[in-house]
Amino acid sequence: MKIVMHCVYYPPEVGGLESHVRFLCRALAERGHRVDVVTSHSKPEVPRYEVREGVHVWRTWFPGKSTAGWAGHAAGSVRRTLKASLGADVLHAQAFQSVMPMQLARAFRGVPLVATWHTSHFLRLAQKPGWRTLLGRLLRSTDKNLAASREIADVAEGLARGISVEPVTNGVETSLFRPVAPSLGPPSAGRRRIVVPRRLFEKNGVEYLVRALPLIARSVDVEAVIVGDGPERDRLERLAGELGVSDRLRFLGARAHDEMPGLLSSAELAVFPSLMEATSVAALECMSCEIPVAASRVGGLPEIVDESVGGLFAPASPEDLAQCVSVLLSRSDLPELGARARRLVVERWSNTRLADRHLEIYEELIRIRRSA
Repeated sequence: MKIVMHCVYYPPEVGGLESHVRFLCRALAERGHRVDVVTSHSKPEVPRYEVREGVHVWRTWFPGKSTAGWAGHAAGSVRRTLKASLGADVLHAQAFQSVMPMQLARAFRGVPLVATWHTSHFLRLAQKPGWRTLLGRLLRSTDKNLAASREIADVAEGLARGISVEPVTNGVETSLFRPVAPSLGPPSAGRRRIVVPRRLFEKNGVEYLVRALPLIARSVDVEAVIVGDGPERDRLERLAGELGVSDRLRFLGARAHDEMPGLLSSAELAVFPSLMEATSVAALECMSCEIPVAASRVGGLPEIVDESVGGLFAPASPEDLAQCVSVLLSRSDLPELGARARRLVVERWSNTRLADRHLEIYEELIRIRRSA
């Protein structure tokens, strides 16, 4: 089978969408399928074409990381998408930015088109009247719609009445994300360590973790390691200084995906203080490394996190966050929560299961198309 994916970003770009598409494509290629990805040339230092982990990656013009930039990339990628789709059996648009060029490819090639709806950005756009109309049309234009969480599926179905959207939680490469030797040295004697694998954008709510640190420190000697970068970093560093917790906070910046298991395994607990969230790949990766998760009660996070693997707290509430983290760090069975978290990921959210479901969908759509 030849499968063509379109996704605005692809590794070495780092993020949940990038991780999802990378490991899905790799799993499909490992099963003997030809997989081509059309993506953006967002990092000038990487080649415009390469075979990466068995996947053929084509990178096209990229104006910048903005709505206008995504639209420019989508239009500029049409020619490459048409070339890549020659001989394709199925097309798959990953997120709304990729649907338009894939619609054109389907018109020329006559093969099924699948779209997966990702990210909190989709949820924000779905609240705007003009975007609601456009997104509804895009949803109606595909042969199959998938969503990264139940919330996204429900919102998408509200945009296109009568259209069914299947929630398919993003998968984790459990062979990579597993308990490994810590890559960070141990904290000072008696100190507990939490990890916050979040890019530093307002929607990820890291400010509330910083504000919670003085409250947590009243009962637990704690430090937080933040893995990720973004426009909020300077402000968060200043806030930590104002609150007197700079010595309890380490900003590691963006790290390569393959470094993450060692970084996650250096902590006892992961914290996700998001204000908006689809199903978080990063949270599932922590769980796969046997790290319990404390997360805000938003988006798709309650679909994967409960008291059996960690805890939930109110979004934008430093007090509730601090209470949740303090209680979890006081538990003697924290390692057992982590072990249970990995078992759940392996059973429900492994990349193997994700690839299996995608192949079932592709084969059914191909069968329907050929019998029409």
